[in-house]
Amino acid sequence: MTDPASDIIRLHARDNVAIALRDLPAGAELAGIPAPLVSGIARGHKIASAPIGAGQNVLRYGQIIGQAKAEIAAGEHVHVHNLGMGAHQQDYGFASQNTPLPTIDSDRTFQGFHRADGRVGTRNYIGILTSVNCSGSVARFVAEAAERAGLLDDFPNVDGIVPIVHGTGCGMSARDEGYATLFRTLAGYAQHPNFGGILLIGLGCEVMQVSDLVGGRPIRADGALRYMTIQNEGGTRRTIERGLQKLRGIAALANSAKRKPAPVSQITVGMQCGGSDGYSGITANPALGFASDLLVRHGGTTILSETSEIYGAEHLLTRRAETVEVGQKLIERICWWEEYTARNGGEMDNNPSPGNKRGGLTTILEKSLGAVAKGGTAPLRDVYRFGEIVEKKGFVFMDSPGFDPCSVTGQVASGSNLIVFTTGRGSVSGYQPTPCIKLATNSEMYGRMADDMDLNCGDIVTDGVSIEAKGEELFEMLIRVASGQQTKSEELGFGGVEFVPWQIGAVM
Repeated sequence: MTDPASDIIRLHARDNVAIALRDLPAGAELAGIPAPLVSGIARGHKIASAPIGAGQNVLRYGQIIGQAKAEIAAGEHVHVHNLGMGAHQQDYGFASQNTPLPTIDSDRTFQGFHRADGRVGTRNYIGILTSVNCSGSVARFVAEAAERAGLLDDFPNVDGIVPIVHGTGCGMSARDEGYATLFRTLAGYAQHPNFGGILLIGLGCEVMQVSDLVGGRPIRADGALRYMTIQNEGGTRRTIERGLQKLRGIAALANSAKRKPAPVSQITVGMQCGGSDGYSGITANPALGFASDLLVRHGGTTILSETSEIYGAEHLLTRRAETVEVGQKLIERICWWEEYTARNGGEMDNNPSPGNKRGGLTTILEKSLGAVAKGGTAPLRDVYRFGEIVEKKGFVFMDSPGFDPCSVTGQVASGSNLIVFTTGRGSVSGYQPTPCIKLATNSEMYGRMADDMDLNCGDIVTDGVSIEAKGEELFEMLIRVASGQQTKSEELGFGGVEFVPWQIGAVM
């Protein structure tokens, strides 16, 4: 809990910086800062709470966020002009802090759609899934034709028809990591519990063949999947006509599902942050971390991702790994990312973004330490590849880029039936078929963008609300949204362009 009367907060006894909780003028004298402010400091930005020598480590959260590029006086603004990221070693301490959280025996339930494979959906959409970009327009034509015809009027239990289109599926190798990643992603969406049925449309000549995706085996245990190719049907118009026929049969199957009580252990939450600021690691992220622990204690599952945005804080996760092997799996992905960025002319400290920096974040180490707070304190049970189905309950990690739509796409493919997204600058998006709950890190942005934000966590600073209380409030919201309450992004109609598979490898 923070004191709403405070001007600054120091997050750990070891820290040599404090965080401004409001815009502060030059010359201001603050408790805990031994000299007046050298310049004006924007809220969310860092102030040296003691003199820092050139090359000395700068500490926030009690952790290294970089090294001073020059002498920094007490009361001086600490940011990109005087803080850089130097080389440093982390002690991974594999599986050294993996004490299980106490379980909560309760009869808490949500109203969900029970699927034949044992999973439970929070929504009941029909998906029109595309194997390749070349069938994307036709998939949308089919969805639009179904809407004009009022196809769903006779099927009140179906939430809508979602065309899942993307920019790849051909011009790629059929044997490399990029192909395997796309295959996992499409297969994960085809099986997703928030879909009551799937129509799969291909062109016919693409690398990602519909026949390979279907593979002579039932992708869905309920049999609610139909497939077709435009070339085999005889072109666009005939595909639309045939697609409408198939959709009616799929809708009849999907409509048989009704919301029924399910244990909260059937909730899987993908956790994201985007447009982060200096408040993210103080308010929304730790509140989500507390809610994550609550859900895990109830037997549910939470997925942390964005590998490039836990870089520099991975040692906090390896210590919580359930086994040494799980911790090593995470470091293998970190090493892969170092090689991946190097061969593509990038570097891991390309993050934070310009918006992150305007919000007060300076280095990827600082951003990552705040981002990891979303994962709470539960042991890390396993590490999954992008789009790989998550089979273990509890807190897990899924490898992904930090680009939010791409990372969420992987989490949905892995089985997330809810997404929680924290933002400080004000990210707007939604992810059909999975509802997305948006958390504002600061009250100022929440006031400007309340139509897009589901929950304000800025009151942790402005009103002294505790992280625990906010986490419990979020946990209750998870149950309501899982039971059908619409999120702001759903009300606004988001989800049509946010399916972004991770493209790895050459485009040929």
